[in-house]
Amino acid sequence: MLTVRKSQDRGHADHGWLKSYHSFSFAGYFDPRHMGFGNLRVINEDRIAPGTGFGTHGHRDMEIISYVLSGNLAHRDTLGNVKGIPPGDVQRMSAGTGVQHSEFNHAADQTTHFLQIWIEPNVTGIPASYEQKTFDDGEKRGRLRLVASPDGAEGSVTVHADASLRAGLFDGTESAELALNPARKAYVHLVRGELDVNGQKLVTGDAALIENESRLSLGQGKDAEVLVFDLAA
Repeated sequence: MLTVRKSQDRGHADHGWLKSYHSFSFAGYFDPRHMGFGNLRVINEDRIAPGTGFGTHGHRDMEIISYVLSGNLAHRDTLGNVKGIPPGDVQRMSAGTGVQHSEFNHAADQTTHFLQIWIEPNVTGIPASYEQKTFDDGEKRGRLRLVASPDGAEGSVTVHADASLRAGLFDGTESAELALNPARKAYVHLVRGELDVNGQKLVTGDAALIENESRLSLGQGKDAEVLVFDLAA
């Protein structure tokens, strides 16, 4: 079964310095029908205005992935990491027993556009940790590149969760197929462009929630960038 959730049906918040779309209930947006999907708890599409950002705040027992689309996300945390996250990089922070961090856009003339993703961990109380890796466009072109997994397979970042994440770029005749375990869930988030997902057309910001299916087919892309999650049911 495949259910399409349209981009415009997401929650929306405009704080002036921050404009955000929420795929699942978050902060001031609450919808009991959309509290998460499997162990995927948050996908926030955030746009941070120049010279602004999230001040220091804390997290515990959550796997947090940042996926930057444009601009640069400046990260600082109590683990000693001071990093810039550009497009093409995937950042993973395991909050574990607790971590404080801040996220800023220091550019004077460019918005930072990124996805903030939270996945529920399958182990709690671990030491907080940080990882960041680069996956260039060539690795994602016409295929689903594994970028996060429980065992760091294929050079992906390691998440302490029963979940994996793949990223792909598709245009024209480029296509990909992925075998699915019908006992698990899959979630497809279209970052930009247009893409057919198991015969259903998605456009920027749309998502496909997939259950009881054995195969994922992607094609007919138009400047498409897509994220595909394999999730515990």
